[in-house]
Amino acid sequence: MRRPSRPSGNYSNRLENKLALIDKNGSEPKSANSQGRRVIIIGAGPAGLTAAYELCKHSVPAVVLEADSVVGGIARTVNYKGYSFDIGGHRFYTQWDEVQKIWEEILGDSFLLRPRLSRIYYRKKFFSYPLVAKNALFGLGLLEALRTVASYLRARLSPSPQEENLEQWLCNRFGRRLFENFFKTYTEKVWGIPCSEIHAEWAARRIRGLSLASALRNALWRRKRPGAKTLMNEFHYPERGPGQMWETLAARLRARNYPVLTDHRVVRIRHRNGKLTGLTTAGPEGEKHFEGTDFISSAPLREVIDCLEEPAPEEVRRAASRLRYRDFLIVSLIINRKDVVPDNWVYVHDPSVRVGRIQNFKNWSPAMVPDPNKTCLGMEYFVFKDDDLWSSADAQLIDLAGKEIAQLGLVRPEEIEDGVVVRMPKAYPVYDRGYLEEVNTIRHYVEQNLTNLQLVGRNGMHKYNNQDHSMMTALGAARNILGAHCDLWAINTEPEYQEEKTPPGGGELPRPAYEEPPQVGAPKPTCLE
Repeated sequence: MRRPSRPSGNYSNRLENKLALIDKNGSEPKSANSQGRRVIIIGAGPAGLTAAYELCKHSVPAVVLEADSVVGGIARTVNYKGYSFDIGGHRFYTQWDEVQKIWEEILGDSFLLRPRLSRIYYRKKFFSYPLVAKNALFGLGLLEALRTVASYLRARLSPSPQEENLEQWLCNRFGRRLFENFFKTYTEKVWGIPCSEIHAEWAARRIRGLSLASALRNALWRRKRPGAKTLMNEFHYPERGPGQMWETLAARLRARNYPVLTDHRVVRIRHRNGKLTGLTTAGPEGEKHFEGTDFISSAPLREVIDCLEEPAPEEVRRAASRLRYRDFLIVSLIINRKDVVPDNWVYVHDPSVRVGRIQNFKNWSPAMVPDPNKTCLGMEYFVFKDDDLWSSADAQLIDLAGKEIAQLGLVRPEEIEDGVVVRMPKAYPVYDRGYLEEVNTIRHYVEQNLTNLQLVGRNGMHKYNNQDHSMMTALGAARNILGAHCDLWAINTEPEYQEEKTPPGGGELPRPAYEEPPQVGAPKPTCLE
């Protein structure tokens, strides 16, 4: 099966060496420290299931506890009347070979290689995404293009002396005009807070590479720049959505007597003498108690601290209470038309509508729709739990989505046949002011007082990880139980990691900060065959 080409460089090799448990003879020894262990894993998303998978390969007993009724977390797939859709679109792309191998092992021939097309819808026009300087500037019109260049020159001559937030970071690199045209509206839709309140560290992590000046040089003179980067134009994707990956893995774990228990919400966590000793879950069958020697959690940090039976110090509880999350809902509309747009997804920068992004799941995989003459469009709304959208009745949300897709001119009202709403709380950890100090306070407490608890994944670390980053933290956590010494917090901190490759030329601007991350695999299994 052909794979998308991967970036050159040695970042993935360095990190895989850091996480490896390979001895000089090339075997994978089982550490004596793993004997007598029983691991409790909180969360059956990509991180939790990957940790169980690695432990299974080394015959270390483990149980996975999931609060929801399905596995996969935000990487699940929902089926409505035969129409399948993601909770946000999830591409499968990684620079780590062992992550790729996990996907391929589990999915086999159902792991498709798909072409990528995504665009920005702004001022009734489609703009290439990632932004191409020539397309963006000339698409805006000559006058606005001149204003954009002038704004950039002002920013270069008199940049903001501080770069504490996303607005300052972007304006210094692209000028205020381009920031307001192509970054501000959508980013604030996604996060629900002004760009001036989003931490600059998040911006630096999500946006790398070219400046506007280098993009213009490449666009106008087509000069090759070896250091420039661009996103992949194809990606892997499971035939029936990302949930296929995690549902299949969970089934294989269960078949090997590694329980994956859904509807088991952790309500109390017991600890004594600097270690966790057990926890209690609640569900349809009442409360259950689980004892373990080691614990791995991908649950939101705030919930872990709240569940401690012996409360954490006031400073730690206060830090946990200040962590914020962005919630998410999708309205999937069934359209009686064979083709609507050629894109996999479209970013909607139009401030007159509340939809932030539109997924065209048929173009992710033809198997996502039961009727090839119809289309399923996912209208994505970024919300806070209990705000007006989250609290609206499903019928109201379906009506809103139908009106907005028609207002955008993409679908006629009479073509909309049906719709369904799915809500996902705590989809994205928010990088607001002060978040890093709060995370460090909690992390220090856990490392000093809950020494057998490892935090992994996006919400478990309150870190905007890609799926492969989350899986690598889980592999590292499992290998620490086997006797390794992996620094999980070092994953997704090195600047070389990008979902990008060196292009042959062109004038693309770097990846916007708001793009939903890709998804990701580990070594070929020995215990799940």
